[in-house]
Amino acid sequence: QVQLVESGGGLAQAGGSLRLDCAASGSIRSINDMGWYRQAPGNQRVLVATISSGGDTNYGDSVKGRFTISRDNAANTVSLQMNSLKSEDTAVYYCNQEVVTTTAWWMRKSYWGQGTQVTVSS
Repeated sequence: QVQLVESGGGLAQAGGSLRLDCAASGSIRSINDMGWYRQAPGNQRVLVATISSGGDTNYGDSVKGRFTISRDNAANTVSLQMNSLKSEDTAVYYCNQEVVTTTAWWMRKSYWGQGTQVTVSS
């Protein structure tokens, strides 16, 4: 009923920048929290940043001051601007959105994107 499509990512040099976007489509009534998570090989998926429907943001300690999360409620899109990239930012990045659908308006459900690779070369 709901699909998340991620775009952006790819290869960057250390110190460079990349931008990720994630657009939701389908039977959407409203979207609460949106966020980005990442998973490096051999590691668990961890929080990168989240943003509430009211615009409150939360960042993982390792990205504070370098990454900026934003959202466009009209377009059901969440973005992640990544600056001053480091080799340790290399991971698969996953978009997450908590969606209230038109067919199950009494509950929110967590949806995930397919993941996009970010590789930072030193």
